[in-house]
Amino acid sequence: MSSNIAFQGELGAYGHQACADARPNFSPLPCETFDDAIESVRKGDADLGMIAVENSTYGRVADVHSLLPESGLHIVDEVFVRVHVNLLVKPGAQLAAIKTAYGHPVILPQCAGFLRENLITGRATSDNARAAREVSEGDDLTVGALASELAADIYGLDIIARHIEDADNNTTRFLVMAREPDYKKRGNHGMMTSFVFRVRNIPAALYKAMGGFATNGVNMIKLESYMVGGSFKATQFYAEIEGHPDDRNVQLALEELSYFTDHLHLMGVYPAAAKRHER
Repeated sequence: MSSNIAFQGELGAYGHQACADARPNFSPLPCETFDDAIESVRKGDADLGMIAVENSTYGRVADVHSLLPESGLHIVDEVFVRVHVNLLVKPGAQLAAIKTAYGHPVILPQCAGFLRENLITGRATSDNARAAREVSEGDDLTVGALASELAADIYGLDIIARHIEDADNNTTRFLVMAREPDYKKRGNHGMMTSFVFRVRNIPAALYKAMGGFATNGVNMIKLESYMVGGSFKATQFYAEIEGHPDDRNVQLALEELSYFTDHLHLMGVYPAAAKRHER
């Protein structure tokens, strides 16, 4: 019985590309939403979930950081995918004849220069892979899809222009989620620990909570805040640090953090991706 890995989007989406890169022996399971992908792992329909969390150009993926702490799942890996945008067309279509290109609203601005130069109008769609599928199902030789090379292979489309994105470093980071944590893994490029917390209602609580990481030499990579339950009074923080909870300096930092929090939840301990150090 093969293992499944769930992702948001249709076959050929960049989430599918992440699955193929990081877990090539797993069968991809497309899901309409991030909620659906998470639920498929929770229910056991998928063994792992590939969840996009941030993009180097557009920042945090909306709502994901509030979804993950409530998911009951654990982060077991991270994956960085270089987002190459390609113009996919029906076989036989010519670039000069393309008038409209469909892509996700996040993708369209990333290749605005190419579209403008070639007098192509960008149109928004819910999913890049869906755009590729719909182009393949139609007969219009004046429309194209902005999508991955994987989507071209899946839907039998020609890549009439490759890597047309304006930025040459556009990268999306994904987190691999599982039902059970794996604290025994050790990575060749170091370890990452992710957690969420809420500080106690005392003066300078956040400042004091962060002090333990500085004094113990723990590098905090990320600290983001978001509201809980739509309340302006309840702010939760999502943090990522370098190191493993078994490391003595991380132990001390987390102990000090606990003095100033009324909620602290470990989200995952996982190997740092090699690409983290290449970027």
